[in-house]
Amino acid sequence: MTVFQRVEPLHQPEPLHQPGQDSGHRFDSERRWAASLSLGFEARHEGEEKAVTRLVRRKHHGPLRVQRPFYPEGRHGCCHVYLLHPPGGLVSGDELRIEASVGEGAHVLLTTPAAAKLYKADSHGVAWGQHTRLQVAKNGILEYLPQETLAFDGSRGEQTTTIELETGAKCIGWEILALGRPASKLPFVSGHLQQRFSLLMDGRPLWLERQLMDPAHPRFKGHWGQGGATVQATLWVVGLEDEAAAIEELRETLPANHRWAVTRRRGVVLLRYLGQERNEAWALCQQAWELLRPRLTGQPAMVPRIWLT
Repeated sequence: MTVFQRVEPLHQPEPLHQPGQDSGHRFDSERRWAASLSLGFEARHEGEEKAVTRLVRRKHHGPLRVQRPFYPEGRHGCCHVYLLHPPGGLVSGDELRIEASVGEGAHVLLTTPAAAKLYKADSHGVAWGQHTRLQVAKNGILEYLPQETLAFDGSRGEQTTTIELETGAKCIGWEILALGRPASKLPFVSGHLQQRFSLLMDGRPLWLERQLMDPAHPRFKGHWGQGGATVQATLWVVGLEDEAAAIEELRETLPANHRWAVTRRRGVVLLRYLGQERNEAWALCQQAWELLRPRLTGQPAMVPRIWLT
């Protein structure tokens, strides 16, 4: 469902962390174990004709880090950066905030080294939170490709993703979510997850969405909603020169089945998956990215090494 809400200005981000926010000693809804990461990328010529994308700002608080930038596509190619959260998952009271800005002419690929885990809430039912805000200036390119999120039974929390683009910016990304642990016969039968997604161009909404995953709600099993599916994925791309041709290539090339569909609206191409297989969802998104990346960036897809380990 698409909803419209008040949007904050592009260049006035709220602080990542404020003194006094940490309150991990509490056992009520005000408990917070805060962690934050703020990254800034710029294209710099460094005496050369062609610019090099550099990580020029890196601030963190708590267990959020990045390794050094990688350049597997060459010095002047895309800058690959891995977002690291050493605990490997979110528990009650965790509050993660990630911000990244991509300057004019810069090209960045952000990913993660492993799946993120959303653990069962504690006996007090305290929720966790994860909030991601990404900004891309004109002629900048961002590829946001985190590995999947695994939500354990009983998890409670909120995820928000906000992507703010300037005219001329390009972006491709995905979110993949798997509910429960079917292999261990531990389905997602309780819990409360809320996801919010905002994609903006010059401060104006292109795509706003909010969804609730609650096994007690009728939409969770209804054919008009989740339909009992345990895995879902969304891939988006903004900045394609020929959206219709890209969609046609996806429909002709990706495996034909009823579990995915692709469409476009207001300059955003959207691919959706709803099914039962995490591996199928990942393979679908990766194949779509490999097809779309050359159209978006003029460069062939270069799989991050961390995906192969």
